[in-house]
Amino acid sequence: MGNRRTDRPRDTIIRAAGLYPDRRTPHNFPMAILKIARMGHPILRRPAEAVADPTEPAVRQLVADMVETMQDARGTGLAAPQVHVPARVVVYFVSENRLQEGEEPVPLTALVNPVLTPIGPKRDYDWEGCLSVPGLTGLVPRHERVRLRAITPDGDVIDKTVAGFHARVLQHEIDHLDGFLYPQRMDDLSLLLFQEEMRNGIPERARLLLEKTDEQNVA
Repeated sequence: MGNRRTDRPRDTIIRAAGLYPDRRTPHNFPMAILKIARMGHPILRRPAEAVADPTEPAVRQLVADMVETMQDARGTGLAAPQVHVPARVVVYFVSENRLQEGEEPVPLTALVNPVLTPIGPKRDYDWEGCLSVPGLTGLVPRHERVRLRAITPDGDVIDKTVAGFHARVLQHEIDHLDGFLYPQRMDDLSLLLFQEEMRNGIPERARLLLEKTDEQNVA
């Protein structure tokens, strides 16, 4: 797989996925709950393509449908490849109960063509799940701080530094745009567990890694 060359304009990628077959405005389409691709589907292994016009009506419709799908699945983020659209589009939010001290909630946000740049060598460990890997959770190391550059569907430019759980969510979702799932970022696959088995306790190595992360964040 990998990047495929195409002669079509990149702003037609979303319509080419078969969701929005004509050029009507998104207001003529009802919102829809889309099918979520699961680990093993080829769409999740190929890099997504850049969107030429982030303000295109089809992008707005895709974002609306992704939000509807994410909320129905009770997720905190969703990338376009997860709904079978190979475009660089992400929706997410960060709720107050997932924040560390001093962090602020992030409202529902849509990003088009996002780019992340790690800041510094520090990495934190935390549990992650994924709508495309149902039933499982894994302990994943992520950069503690990153720089985010992106465009919104309204055409606004985002360029800011984020940290903590916000940075983790962004790294997880933007990994989808590059053909990666969180198990591929794990450095110890023995810490990939069924979520329902967490009730029996977590492995000792996971406990030690989480304690080390907490100590670093307090220091």
